[in-house]
Amino acid sequence: MAEKYIGLMSGTSMDGVDAVLVEIDDNKTHIIDAISFPMGDNLKQALLDICLGQATNLQAIGELDHRLGHLFADAVDALLSKANVPAHQIKAIGSHGQTVFHAPEAHYPFTMQLGDANIISAKTGICTVADFRRKDMAFGGQGAPLVPAFHQQLFSDSNITRVILNIGGIANITLLKPDYKVIGYDTGPGNMLSDAWISRYLNSPYDKDAAWAQTGSVNKGLLEAMLSDSYFTQPAPKSTGRELFNLPWLDKHLESQPNIKPQDTQATLIELSAITIAAEVATFTSSTTNELLVCGGGVHNPLLMRRLAELLPEWQVMSTNERGIDSDNMEAMAFAWLAYRTLHHLPGNLPEVTGASHAIPLGAIYPA
Repeated sequence: MAEKYIGLMSGTSMDGVDAVLVEIDDNKTHIIDAISFPMGDNLKQALLDICLGQATNLQAIGELDHRLGHLFADAVDALLSKANVPAHQIKAIGSHGQTVFHAPEAHYPFTMQLGDANIISAKTGICTVADFRRKDMAFGGQGAPLVPAFHQQLFSDSNITRVILNIGGIANITLLKPDYKVIGYDTGPGNMLSDAWISRYLNSPYDKDAAWAQTGSVNKGLLEAMLSDSYFTQPAPKSTGRELFNLPWLDKHLESQPNIKPQDTQATLIELSAITIAAEVATFTSSTTNELLVCGGGVHNPLLMRRLAELLPEWQVMSTNERGIDSDNMEAMAFAWLAYRTLHHLPGNLPEVTGASHAIPLGAIYPA
């Protein structure tokens, strides 16, 4: 029987809330409508301050949790209004929350996503499933990436080797290879560093069409310095975030490379993303058809997409749109699907991806 779900995603780029309305019937997911709901600059800056290690306190974290709960609920209401669908027709909301810290390798591993699901369910009147990552971590996993299970359901093909590449703030890949286990992990920076750098210099949230980056040239010294980070040679399963790849991390590498033009740094950051992604994808090249399906904000970066195609000549590089799935709404769709899995007592993680000991339903349920 077909059921309607809403998925909410606010990623490491913090460029707003992606809200998507889907219908799921026998595990097949069909998108009905979607919106991108803005996040105010004041709220975004408060979140960035915490993510970059600025001193904080429990009151500030609690207030952000509250504010984000209302933001996500408002996104749901705006989506339902746009789609002209009443709330009572929605089975559940799957809310990823806003990650402010992710430390799966810490002595006491933890991950923290804010956005009070009690507020979401109370304000919308819709059952809400949230806090997906900590259940996987409770069973020894990284808590990320969680989207590969959804990718497997959408894109598996017995004749084609596919890598699904999501380029958000962080880039992550899912390998779907015939007769091979599913693999998924974070490759490193996606848009996060280039967004932060252009925000610092030009006060712009992102480099539209890579226009600024294309006025610069790649600095080999800076590129080699950044590529020396141990994360890039760490074996999977692995996941990362703003805790590692941030402006202080970049500034540290720039100290040994003085007098670089800002636009050259921007070009080098795009190249860093392209090289670290391509290096991982290339290891999975098969002798048959190879497709790299790209989703997330990075799909709109023509320089990054061109470099991926140049670095991966044996791969057909394309947007997931060319395989029938909106590249801008993939992750939000995945969390709607994960809510469906949870309410139907079905596992949502892939232990071979996250490193968890068991496949289990994920998240906590907050009834309407």
